[in-house]
Amino acid sequence: MARVTVEDCVRKVSNRFELVLAASQRARQIGAGSLLTVERDNDKNPVVALREIAVGTVEADALKDGLINSFRIQVESDPQEDEISDFVAQEALRFQQPSHSSFEEDELDDEDLEEEKDETTSL
Repeated sequence: MARVTVEDCVRKVSNRFELVLAASQRARQIGAGSLLTVERDNDKNPVVALREIAVGTVEADALKDGLINSFRIQVESDPQEDEISDFVAQEALRFQQPSHSSFEEDELDDEDLEEEKDETTSL
């Protein structure tokens, strides 16, 4: 990488660290197939990115904003997924609550218990 290229870029972007971030973002864009704004001249993507920034065909601020946006993670939920999650939550609450049967065990007679035992043993 030519020192002249970096010195030309520092005139456009005063902070060298921001320059590195902007150039790396542009190099990734070039690698992904973005159109070049300067001739390649057998240079690699980072050098081409620095040359574009130095010439001014690419705005470093736009590259910086693009880099920041690429790190943002925002998952938009689908309305149908919200309905499903609400349904699952309601079902979970329903199963957590004790179920009340129509009769309680205290109401069973000893005869009823004997009949149930006989039915289960006969199976």
